[in-house]
Amino acid sequence: MKRRDFIKTTIAGATIASGVIGCRELPKDPKASHQKKTFHYNRGKKVKIKLATSWPANFPIMGTGIERFATRLTQVSGGSIEVKVFPKNVLVPALGVFDATSAGAIDAYHSASYYYKGKNEAFNLFTGFPFGMISSEMNAWFDWGDGMKLWRELYAKYNLVPFKGGNTDVQMGGWFKKEIKSLADLKGLKMRIPGLGGEVFAKLGVKPTLLPAGEIYVALERNVLDATEWLGPSLDTKMGFHKVAKYYYTGWHEPGSSLSLVFNKRKYDKLADEQKLMIEMASQELNATMTSQFQLENAKGLKIVKENNVKIAQLPKDVLSAAKKAMLEVAQEKSDKSADFKRIWENAYAFLELNKPWTDIGLKDYLDVR
Repeated sequence: MKRRDFIKTTIAGATIASGVIGCRELPKDPKASHQKKTFHYNRGKKVKIKLATSWPANFPIMGTGIERFATRLTQVSGGSIEVKVFPKNVLVPALGVFDATSAGAIDAYHSASYYYKGKNEAFNLFTGFPFGMISSEMNAWFDWGDGMKLWRELYAKYNLVPFKGGNTDVQMGGWFKKEIKSLADLKGLKMRIPGLGGEVFAKLGVKPTLLPAGEIYVALERNVLDATEWLGPSLDTKMGFHKVAKYYYTGWHEPGSSLSLVFNKRKYDKLADEQKLMIEMASQELNATMTSQFQLENAKGLKIVKENNVKIAQLPKDVLSAAKKAMLEVAQEKSDKSADFKRIWENAYAFLELNKPWTDIGLKDYLDVR
């Protein structure tokens, strides 16, 4: 084959593949790619989907991202899928979306799995875990590892079908009103921090709590809280945390948090195959565009942080060392109590261990020299 023909063929193949990469229905064996199911495209019956979120109306990046998903899905389906997005507390409370979708009161939701760890501790792991996978590793686990298969197996028990719903990328470690110089400085601190990160910090003497977003700033200002984590400079500065807390520590607890786009299983199963594929592809776009938007907006937000005399630092080594040890203890304790957690933790941790050497050589070493 001539070089020019080879390039044309390669580009064409890559273009086709990029449209559906990550779709779990595709075979992993490239040789089997010609055995893909043939669709007789008729768009299916027109369906309306009520989708509730855990975010306020017009909430930056996450809220606007799911609105964009709804528009894109309606467009790409030629109107056969019409998605109506309802912000938190319009149809159901912010953290009531899981139960409402499971019961079929609404058709879908956008949130984060670790908010519902009370249902099943393993849900924590589909968002991520401290000292765990960055966004690209999380996406690889879902798309090419066992992440999505395990997620869908577990959520099926709750009459749900999950999809990737975006990724916040690496989050910051939080805002503190006082400088943390050693592990001892954490003792007794009242901090807003959810998920496994909160449980790890609890082992180090912190008193974790979970407050609604609208209450965090006032709690910090009035010393009800000594510290809080939220996301990153993009949204943290919009919350005004830089005005009331002057110590901003880099991340460790949420290195690549994945958000959840979840459908009622009975509703989803009734969709035409073409419609299911459209949802899969639109969710992939949602995931990619939200992650890239966080990159840009965090860069802009960081400028605001620096302009406000905030000290940005890494937590002391004794804190990070103790937190790593505590994370393994938390994982072991949960594995002893939950077979679901144990199975998914072992799978996710093995995937992390497989990927770490390449991420260190390919990404970390490059960033060190850049």
